[in-house]
Amino acid sequence: MEREDEEWELCNDDGFVFKREKRSRISDPGETSNPANPELDPAAEERNRRMRKKRTLAKLRSKYRSEIQQWEALSNRFNAALFRTTLGEEERLNANEAASFHDGSSSASVFLDEHLSMAEAQEVIINDVSNLCEVAESITRVMEEERKQSLFDLDVWSSPTNLMASLCAD
Repeated sequence: MEREDEEWELCNDDGFVFKREKRSRISDPGETSNPANPELDPAAEERNRRMRKKRTLAKLRSKYRSEIQQWEALSNRFNAALFRTTLGEEERLNANEAASFHDGSSSASVFLDEHLSMAEAQEVIINDVSNLCEVAESITRVMEEERKQSLFDLDVWSSPTNLMASLCAD
């Protein structure tokens, strides 16, 4: 009986009390917060802490690698579009300045052309950002649907006999 109590823990989640198997909080002995040897110097403790931090970050990176790659691709596309529009805007301004230098009477036309080209560049940037926002919204929508589906797949929503069977199962 005593061994059975060690393997289970009692949980209270907003008034819903249930038993679950105890989870091992430490995956290997090197990850303990208290060092195995209390006489370790601070440099060794710092090295151990950095190693734990590095392992934890590597686990997170591998867990979210696909999502990170999607966001990097979106960021690269946005930066490329921004670079193209600023390059095109600079070329138009240089051409307009050269034209205004040769023809002083068309300064109003050059002024309008400059503002028109700036407005076109801003329009391209706004369209690119809008497309990126739509992609981000679709990604979050898919993730939300997956979360909802995982909740709908719980045994709580099935018949009461199936629920009792799943709760009473070893």
